[in-house]
Amino acid sequence: MTTSLHTLATQVVPPADHEVVTQFEQVILIVLVFVIMFGLGAGLTPRDFTSALRRPWGLIIAWLTQFGIMPLLAFGLVLGLILQLPNEVAAPLALGALLMGAVPAGTTSNIFTYFSKGNLGLSVMMTTNSTLWALLMTPLMLHLYGTRFMPAGLDLQIPVANIVITLVVMLVPVGLAMVIRRYHPNIGAVMELLGGFFGLFFIVFLVVTWVPRNWVLLTGTSWQVFTVAICLGLFGIAVAYGIARAIKMHPKDARTVGLETGIQNGPLAIAIILLSFPASPQLGLLLLVPALYSLFIVIVATFVTLYFRRANLAEEQKIPSLL
Repeated sequence: MTTSLHTLATQVVPPADHEVVTQFEQVILIVLVFVIMFGLGAGLTPRDFTSALRRPWGLIIAWLTQFGIMPLLAFGLVLGLILQLPNEVAAPLALGALLMGAVPAGTTSNIFTYFSKGNLGLSVMMTTNSTLWALLMTPLMLHLYGTRFMPAGLDLQIPVANIVITLVVMLVPVGLAMVIRRYHPNIGAVMELLGGFFGLFFIVFLVVTWVPRNWVLLTGTSWQVFTVAICLGLFGIAVAYGIARAIKMHPKDARTVGLETGIQNGPLAIAIILLSFPASPQLGLLLLVPALYSLFIVIVATFVTLYFRRANLAEEQKIPSLL
């Protein structure tokens, strides 16, 4: 490769003061997710959760795709693309990509499941389940696939506070909304409508604010890194959905498994890197794939959702679920 290491590093490293998401945007996004989950929770009943527990195959399959398929996909993309770059640049990029494949699902998956005519109750349970399992599985998967890229003696820090915040922002508003819907159905119906509206606003907000402000980062990154960041989510959704349909899961549940698998918790991956490598001179490279993934997964999931929304729910009700 004729490109010098200095030039390549300049192409792919974001500026030291660059923030993919500002602190103000983080607050806005947390508030938006809380409001959206409150609205979406108004469309759920205890039966939505008990039915998933009575037939737990959806949770089991999602766990297998989440912590089996996604880390393996990340490893394959690293081998095929990232390792083409010089080792000094490839090692931190690879570690960031592998971490992105090993984190659990994010709350954004619940929003896209709702708009994709998926099983929202199952989606919330899958997100909760994978988030709790991440305390064990994320370090395990990273050590399994990323040992060769990890500094000696690295003490990987899993931010429990971030995991707790994810669960609180997701479960508390859902629980409150279900109670309100139970005793005030009309108010619950209005809340569900507002949740859908804010869900659309959330997607537009992310694209409109992130893309222009991160334009320099987007235009200065090598194509290999772009491909890994985009294909990790896209392939994750496609492969998990294909597996779910192949084993005869109901289409509604298969869409849910696909989105839950491919939409990873990007902010959690970024938090892990910031805690584990606070003074690393390669911090920008470590953060690059998680940052770009977080930018593009919303766009990828939007197109996937448009495809999934072609589903005819009336016809699907006639399809038996074999799992």
